[in-house]
Formats: sequence, structure tokens, C-alpha cells
Amino acid sequence: MVRLRRYLTRAISCSIFVASSHAVALQAQSPSAGALLPPSLATSGQAEEKVTPDRVSVMVNVQTRAATAAAAAADNARRTRAVLDALAALGLPKDQLSTEGYTAYPEMNYDRPGNTPRVIGYVVTNTVRAESKRIDQAGQIIDAALGAGANMINSLSFYASSIEEARRKAIGAAVASARADAEAMAQAAGGSLGSLLELSTQGPTAPPRPMFDLGARAKVAMAEPTPINPGQQTVTVFVTARWAFVPKS
Repeated sequence: MVRLRRYLTRAISCSIFVASSHAVALQAQSPSAGALLPPSLATSGQAEEKVTPDRVSVMVNVQTRAATAAAAAADNARRTRAVLDALAALGLPKDQLSTEGYTAYPEMNYDRPGNTPRVIGYVVTNTVRAESKRIDQAGQIIDAALGAGANMINSLSFYASSIEEARRKAIGAAVASARADAEAMAQAAGGSLGSLLELSTQGPTAPPRPMFDLGARAKVAMAEPTPINPGQQTVTVFVTARWAFVPKS
């Protein structure tokens, strides 16, 4: 019995020694709790560049009404074909004329509260997108579509086919802005700006520039050519940066 107690006491002592040695080894490998990361500054910058659009997109609607869905669809098909032919006569190829939507629904009449609504006709709408690489054709596209039977222009937008050069200029200006802020922060904190540690960019954002939304219907072509001014498109870039901060000695 005495020998068994001595054996257990030695085994427990060895286990405690091994566990203690392992804990000391882990503590030696890990960084000290009081160690601090080198000081740094985080800034962001934003810049814009203007580009001249060289593309135009027009959304044209042909909407028809009739007593039956079939009659409304047949009338719509005839008018839409006339619109497409008129746009093709401007020199627009087929790959720049696309169908963006087609709807057919009954038109209901709610004459009295509580009564069952009545179907008084059917409405068919065909939406065509016309795109051109000549922005000076914007007014011609609108006038030709309305003159051929379209009765609604949903939207008109201009955009640039390439914004890479403007994007890189904007990135340079955004980085310069972020650096200027970092230098001001470092000076205000009583030190100086160190080396660049991290830099990233977001964007650019360059949505198409919508000119207007024509919700008004037109029965006949406009007497005067439609004047259009495309203006310029804005390319916006964002950058974030982190710099080392050097305290004064």
C-alpha cells in the first residue's frame, strides 16, 4: 500500500512538471502582452474626371389599345415594324436595335365601388432600345421613332465606350488627396509621414448620363428637330491608404 502511494505521488509530480514546462515553452514562443504594433495613419481620397460621351441609348415604346388582345397585338406589330424600319433607315444596324420588353394586359373599368370590374379593352406595349455610336443622332432617333408610330420615349442616356484614361487620372488625383490628408494628420500629431503600407481603390462609378425621361405620348412627328445636348460624363474613383507614422525623437 505504501509502495502504491509513492508511485502515484511520483506520477503526479511528473505530470505537473511536464505541464509546467509546456506552458513555459508556449509563453516563450508567443509575443509579450505589452508589445504594440507600429503606429500608422489611415486616409481616403476621392477624385473625378470628365469624359465626353460617344454613345447614345434611346428607349422607345409602341403602345396600342384595342377591344381584343389579338387586335391590339396586331396593331402593335405593324407599328413596331414601321419604327424599326425608320430607325434602320438612319443607318442603325440590327445589333443596335433590341427588344427590351413586351407586355399585354387587360384594361379594367372600375365604374362603381363594390361592382365587379369590367374589361374594356387590351393594352400591348413593345419596348425597343436603339443605340448609336453617333451621339448627334439622338434627336434623329427620337423624331424618326415618333414619326413612324411610337408614342412614348421612356429614356435617353449618353455614355462613354471607354473610361480607362479618365479612370487612371482620377486614381492619381485620389491618391494625392489621400497623401495630403495623411501628411496633415502626421504633422498635427507631432510627427511625420512614413512609408506607404497599404493602398486600395474602389470604382470607378460612371453611370450613363440620362438627359430626360419623356413620359408624354406623341401621336405625330415633331414639327421641329429635337435639340439634344449630351454634355459630359463624370468618372468617380475612391482610394483608401494606410501609412506609417514616425513620431519625433
